[in-house]
Amino acid sequence: MNNYTNEQLRPLSPWAYFGLQILFSIPIVGFIFLIVFSISSANINRRNFARSYWCVLIIVLIIFAIVAAVGAASGLLDGIKTWLSSITGA
Repeated sequence: MNNYTNEQLRPLSPWAYFGLQILFSIPIVGFIFLIVFSISSANINRRNFARSYWCVLIIVLIIFAIVAAVGAASGLLDGIKTWLSSITGA
């Protein structure tokens, strides 16, 4: 069983979550804080929020990659259609 202190188990206020979201959204500094908070054990709730932010970030990156791949494939197919129509003279 873990022996947590009161500070480690202290709940975060809604404003703390709001502030952390803004902090994590800052490009370089936010990324560093995200890494630090996700491995830190100073506050369990803050650590879990940082880890959930990682999960959302990964899901967004996967969706972006899928949309980019579909868009690239669509553009590629249009290019192939144009090339084939120029070859056949249609």
